[in-house]
Amino acid sequence: MLLTDLLRPNLIAVNVHVRDWQEAVREAGRLLVEDGAVEPRFVDAMIEVVKEFGPYIVLAPGFAMPHAKAEAGCIKSSLSLITLAEPVEFGNPENDPVYVVAALAAVDHGSHIEALSQLADVLANDSVVDEWAKAKSTDEILKIVEFYS
Repeated sequence: MLLTDLLRPNLIAVNVHVRDWQEAVREAGRLLVEDGAVEPRFVDAMIEVVKEFGPYIVLAPGFAMPHAKAEAGCIKSSLSLITLAEPVEFGNPENDPVYVVAALAAVDHGSHIEALSQLADVLANDSVVDEWAKAKSTDEILKIVEFYS
């Protein structure tokens, strides 16, 4: 499964207004729910993971990847991506503030590994999070993914 299989146009939103990290996770999760990729309880589970284990999901400066176990209501593997109008603090002093949130839903441990490897390759470019944050449209986000993939 490729990154472009998980990150479909209807799973991208730019310039989203949120008040805090929980609302950012909810907005990224809402796209997954609307897509039929997850049940609403999956979004709550993503927030509980952060509350329980801390902000380890802030993987790079400005970039967070909330997720939860498949048993929490994952229906199909997908990845949503939102850019925030104003960055929010997740409580990770090294990588806060966050202005790009990519919520991962994975039905199992294996099928999405290739896509995550591609995402890691994309994120290896230091400017990609900034480029996503400045993107004005879904098409721009996808072009950035394609360029660095």
